[in-house]
Amino acid sequence: MPNFVWALLIALVVSLVITPAVILFADKTGAMDAPDARKVHKKPIPRIGGLGIYIAFMAGVLATLQLDMLPEDVKSGVIGLLIGATLIVILGLVDDYKNLPPKVKLLGQIVAAGVLVAFGVQIDFVADPFGDYFYLEYFAIPATLFWIVGLTNTVNLIDGLDGLAAGVATIASITILLVAIQNAFVLVTIITAALAGAAIGFLWYNFNPAKIFMGDTGSMLLGFVLAGISVIGAVKSAATIALIVPILALGVPILDTSFAIIRRYRSGVPIFKPDKGHLHHRLLDMGFNQRQAVLLMYVISAMLGLSAVLLNEVSGGVAVAIVVAVVLLVFFGAKKLGILRMKNP
Repeated sequence: MPNFVWALLIALVVSLVITPAVILFADKTGAMDAPDARKVHKKPIPRIGGLGIYIAFMAGVLATLQLDMLPEDVKSGVIGLLIGATLIVILGLVDDYKNLPPKVKLLGQIVAAGVLVAFGVQIDFVADPFGDYFYLEYFAIPATLFWIVGLTNTVNLIDGLDGLAAGVATIASITILLVAIQNAFVLVTIITAALAGAAIGFLWYNFNPAKIFMGDTGSMLLGFVLAGISVIGAVKSAATIALIVPILALGVPILDTSFAIIRRYRSGVPIFKPDKGHLHHRLLDMGFNQRQAVLLMYVISAMLGLSAVLLNEVSGGVAVAIVVAVVLLVFFGAKKLGILRMKNP
């Protein structure tokens, strides 16, 4: 079997085995998510499930990826990704126990992203659908930091229903995995397969009714790894717009976060103040139950992921047409659901 299949299976098994221990550990150490007016669960739930995802992900990667066989620059990038992911998990654990102020958490995310940059991982250029390249030069590092921190937070913010963030991240991982296979990027296939396996194993315990939440430990880890690996590998080799593939793969959390920012800004509400206007909240208001809302968002994510895979196979006008069609459909749906408006109290 290909190494990426082994990576997925190893991470999947480790995640299935380790998560019950994490549930017990969370219960013993007080890492519990209490219900409140904005949340949909009715009783305290363990919330450091990301620790199990991290252990499973690292097991899948280290068991199948031969670091010594990689070129030095690629090896450096992978090491930077794993170190940065470890820092993100530590930050998430502290936040899940202590509820860090947003500015402190943001600073920690920037530091973790800075580790990736220090190890040579950065967005050097952006390509358009016609094969032309725009080199970022002095903006490469700021753009990379913005990209990694931005995606880290988008996955974090969508973690509002049982199984939502884990499932969406799994679909995004598989999307990038397929693009990596299309471009013969073995390194990326292994890392994304390990991430998918870890998330799927966790999802067994996280789907409604959830026995454990991933917490910031898990949601930030998933976003960080997906952001980092998209810069390292598959996307940089694509003939289409350099960052469109992961943007589409993570379209649901990216769009939900973007709409939240616009909604709060237009209403004069602080951008970082939580509200109940997210897509999953709107679906619940429409009468969907948790499982139905999550499954619908899986379908939307899968459709966006398929668009990303198709985008990697075409160029020029067809690629532009796909992106325009997706954008129009997204804004039509957002208008119909009223996501750009603040909900009445």
